[in-house]
Amino acid sequence: MEPISLDAALASFTKTWSPRIVASVNDYDVRVAKVDGEHVWHAHDHTDEFFLVLDGELHISLRENGTERTVVLPKGSVFTVPRGTEHKPYAPAPTAILLLEPTGTLTVGDRHDEVPAHVDATTGHALG
Repeated sequence: MEPISLDAALASFTKTWSPRIVASVNDYDVRVAKVDGEHVWHAHDHTDEFFLVLDGELHISLRENGTERTVVLPKGSVFTVPRGTEHKPYAPAPTAILLLEPTGTLTVGDRHDEVPAHVDATTGHALG
């Protein structure tokens, strides 16, 4: 085991919406991703999803109790989307995020709209 630089991990790939696994904690993956533009409406039925904005700004639209709202996360902010909540991340400019999710969790959740070509429906990629 060696320390992992998040800056180096982020510099090792260019694809957006395609997270890389930088560490494991118990049964959870710590993932970093570059994001830009819209993701897809989706929900994780069995797990919360934790976001930490490392650089840039992330918007997360949420559908709750028949209403829609958006939270804005500037650099250094954290937010947890509760399990079962439909959400759609959006980055108005290139942004770097860290995610904490159970190992094997799909980036597009258990329920989702049609996945656009720029979104990688994955459980995370190893650092290369």
